[in-house]
Amino acid sequence: MIPSALVSFSGFVLFVLEQNLAAYGLLALALLLAGFIGWALLRDLALITAGLVTISLVPITTDISTEHMAVMGSAMILAVGIPYAVSRFVFKDHAVRFPVRTGQTWTRAEKWYLPAVVVMGYALLPAYMINTGVYRNWPAVSDPEGIIRLFLGTNVLGIWDELFFICTIFVLLRRHLPLAQANVLQAVLFTSFLWELGFHAWAPVFIVPFALVQALIFTRTKSLPYIVCVHLLFDFVLFLVLIHAHNRAWIDIFIY
Repeated sequence: MIPSALVSFSGFVLFVLEQNLAAYGLLALALLLAGFIGWALLRDLALITAGLVTISLVPITTDISTEHMAVMGSAMILAVGIPYAVSRFVFKDHAVRFPVRTGQTWTRAEKWYLPAVVVMGYALLPAYMINTGVYRNWPAVSDPEGIIRLFLGTNVLGIWDELFFICTIFVLLRRHLPLAQANVLQAVLFTSFLWELGFHAWAPVFIVPFALVQALIFTRTKSLPYIVCVHLLFDFVLFLVLIHAHNRAWIDIFIY
């Protein structure tokens, strides 16, 4: 638990406090302690560390310029791709997987949860984004190209969150920790990253539960498409709120 907790806490230091050297020191200490415990733990925490360090090397912002999207997008691909490739082709345990075709149909409860996510987003996001002024952390766009870029940015990031924090970090931690512990640790990393991205003020109040529930859903369904659908529905409401917040006459359907 201690090495894993150090890795999780390093995300808070890295993304919230923005103290990279201190965070790297915590990661090094975590790997050192893991080495004394066993090779399996060291191996899996090293994969998580590789992803965290990779994404920390680029600016984590909501800038939707071509240059920034290319740089941050490349780092995001590597942060997921390195643990996946090393796990599959070097360690040959294929611990990191992205299950798409599970052969299981979604239950009635799972289907009803999808529109419920939209309702929750509608009730929560306008009050949060607009009343706190946090929407200003995202670019104001009103031209077609800017709107398309914003839409792509929010959706791609949502997909990556699930690939990295749930399918990679949570799954690797779960190999060594009970469900509750692994879930809390991934939620700290999930929330810390989104804080640096721009979700400030009281965002952790809803991001932490969201991250916890996403991991629980994935544990139950083993379905990447389902958790991605949940995330993208929430992000679609976010996208609409951002457009409205910067252009108040547009999409004037929210209460806040």
